Parts: sequence; C-alpha cells; structure tokens
Amino acid sequence: MAEVLSQNEIDQLLNNMGSSEQGESKGNIQIPSSNPEVIPFDFRLPNRISKNQLRTIRNINENFSELFSSYLLLKLQSIININVVSVDQIYYSEYVLSVSNPACLFTFDVKKTDIKGILEFSNEFAFTLIDRLLGGNGAGTKSSNIITTIEQKVLGGVVEKIMLDLRKAWQIVGDFEFVYDKFEPDVDFAQITSQSESVLLVTFEITIGDQSYLMNLCFATYAFDAILSQMANQSLSSIRPVKYNGTTSKNILGENIVYTEIKVEVEFARSTILFNQLMQLEVGDVISTNKKLGEEVLIKIGDKKLFYGIPGKLNGHKSVKITKSVHQEE
Repeated sequence: MAEVLSQNEIDQLLNNMGSSEQGESKGNIQIPSSNPEVIPFDFRLPNRISKNQLRTIRNINENFSELFSSYLLLKLQSIININVVSVDQIYYSEYVLSVSNPACLFTFDVKKTDIKGILEFSNEFAFTLIDRLLGGNGAGTKSSNIITTIEQKVLGGVVEKIMLDLRKAWQIVGDFEFVYDKFEPDVDFAQITSQSESVLLVTFEITIGDQSYLMNLCFATYAFDAILSQMANQSLSSIRPVKYNGTTSKNILGENIVYTEIKVEVEFARSTILFNQLMQLEVGDVISTNKKLGEEVLIKIGDKKLFYGIPGKLNGHKSVKITKSVHQEE
C-alpha cells in the first residue's frame, strides 16, 4: 500500500525542491534582484503600426505639409508655416470626443483600397481661410460657426488640392489616389470605422502670419495592412521631408512675389480752390495748378512716394519716365 504524506511533509518537500532549483539556476543564469516590470497589453487596441512605420508616416506628412504650405503661400500671399505636431494611434471614440460641434469635416477615400479618412479644419482656420480667399484680411468675425453651402464650395477647392498633395506625398510608398467624398458638420455622420477600432491621427499646426490654427488627418487603420506591407521596406526609414533640402518659406515667397500686382500712381499736380468756386465749376472750366509745364511729377508705389518722373507718350499710351528717387532729393 502506498504511503500517504501529511500536509507538513508535502510543504517541506516543495520548499526543498524550490531551494535546490534556485541554487542550480544561480550557477548558470543571473537571477534579477527585483521583480521584472509588468507591461499591460490592451487586446482591444493592438499597435497595428510599429514605431518605425510611425516615423516614416511622420516624414511623409512633413513632405505633404511643405506641398500644402506652398499652395497656401501662393493663394494667401502671406508667410505660411505648417508643422506636424503629432502622429498617434488612438481609439476612434477618443477622436470623436475631441471634435467640436458643429465641426468642419471632409471625408475622403483612397481608391482601390478600403481606407477611409477624415480631414478636419478647426473652425477658426476654416473661417480665416474663407475670408482670405474671398479677398479679406482674415480678421473678420462670424456670429455662427455653421459653414454655409457657398463657404463649403470655397473650402472644397482647398480640399481637392490637399487630396492631390497627399497623393504626391505618398508616392514614395505607392500610387494612392485620395478622393474627396463630402462635407460633414457633425462627426456622428462622418463615421469611418467603429468606435472601438483604432485610428491614425496626424495633427498639423498651421501658422498664418502671427496666428496659429490646427488641422487633423484621421485614417481608419483596419484597412492599412496593404500599405503597411509596402512600408516594411527598410529603405523607407531614410525618407526626409522636403524642408531638409534647404527650401524655406522665404525662398518660396521670393519665387512667387514676382507675380504680385502692385498699384502705381502718378500725381501730376495739386491745386486749391474755394468751396463756392467748386459749386460753380462747369464743363470747359480750367483749373490752374502749382506745377509748371515740363516739371517733374511724383510717382507712388502703393502708398509710398518713391520716384519723380517726366510725363510723356510711348506707343500711343501715356507714360512716365523715372528721373530720380525721392531719397536722392532728400
């Protein structure tokens, strides 16, 4: 008959086995003095995109920001600077909670893939863009945050250009055609994935003059597998944004300023009359001035007095020949 061990004997046997195994392990493997760090793993939000791939995506979006800043510089005739603030993986539900209501959202697709995305303008950036594109100075205010149909059409042209710039920026990975879908003021109607899925959120800071605005690109990552497989190539990690090639906003402004129209005024003469003389003026009356015949006239560029010149005629048009600058006279 087998001998039955008591509980004390079982405990003593287990303790002896543990001490002997520890002694053998110390002879071969160094046992850490403290407990190893426990890293939590969220099974609902696995990291679909690795850190190296996130770095590559950041460089791609920095290339896009350079392309888009060149477009805004040409359209707004102002110093533009666009920086990539962050590239993160978050829950789609977290992104939805961060969107204002009403919002300025544009949904888009990538052709021949299942990738869907949202382009988000902050309300301040959207209204500043509309004001500047329609001839304003961007300092106007609006009582309502709702974007009208006409304003949607104005912004639609900008969004179409962004889609083209995204396609150019992503060509280093593959030829992906970004297609603008529709405008949505409510994020609940612009749903691109389920609330529990992860999304890739790229945040841009856009500086126009001395004012800063935010713009977001949100991609559903569940369909990113095809792109990620192409990004696995190690050579993609060496991508550098266009700005590292020495191109700056100052260079771009210098190249495009030659196409800016400037108002030129020529002041031929001045005179002073009494109010009763003004009331009696009729067609055919002659007003004498303080200028003598053949005397130099003043030339203004914008609102500044810059040159003196002599009026004349060239190829059947009235013209002025510059004789000296205002600074030379001073």
